[in-house]
Amino acid sequence: MKKEILLSIEGMHCPMCEKNLESALKETEGVKKAKVSLAGKTAKVTFDDTKTDESKISAAVAEAGYKVV
Repeated sequence: MKKEILLSIEGMHCPMCEKNLESALKETEGVKKAKVSLAGKTAKVTFDDTKTDESKISAAVAEAGYKVV
């Protein structure tokens, strides 16, 4: 089933950070859509909860070098 979450992100400083995090999220198994906002310091993620969960998505954020707050 599809779920959508909005994460607050720390550690983004430039448009490249925004693109890098968005790419990392989209590469995460089960993630259908990801939209990262540098200005809002957020990531809106739509995912299949039978394939992934919020903790795995948060781990992908951390692996990309950013922090979920």
